[in-house]
Amino acid sequence: MSSCHNHTHCIDDALLSAQQICLDKGVKLTARREQVLRLIWQSHKPLGAYALIEMLSELTAKTVAPPTVYRALEFLMELGLIHRINSLNAFLGCPDPKAHGVQAANYFLICAQCQDTEEFIDTVIDERIHQHALQQTFKPQQQWLEITGLCQSCQE
Repeated sequence: MSSCHNHTHCIDDALLSAQQICLDKGVKLTARREQVLRLIWQSHKPLGAYALIEMLSELTAKTVAPPTVYRALEFLMELGLIHRINSLNAFLGCPDPKAHGVQAANYFLICAQCQDTEEFIDTVIDERIHQHALQQTFKPQQQWLEITGLCQSCQE
């Protein structure tokens, strides 16, 4: 991700998607949920829950309780608006939340140095995993792949 990247566009797109998905599902995007989503989209680096709690506390000038943030994160994950990056115990905005449920697999390239993270979809990988699981009479329930390495900027 370029250091001159303007995240305003990312944030605006994420909020529009979130509002539409909430409207379609008949659920409410509360102010707190929106704040959490905005903070997550401020960069393409996964954020941990405690970093979010700290940032929200600074924004509101009040202490924010961890359960409040965890509930917001759970809500946003259920709608496919964010993903949990398991290896980092952190959260990242989903660039295509409308594909949530259709595209069950999540693949991530994570820079070990700057933590920039990019999600991608690969139907070939999906099919190979599906074929192997079928051969083993195994029924996958969740699938993600997290690949760490160095992004182009950190290689230079």
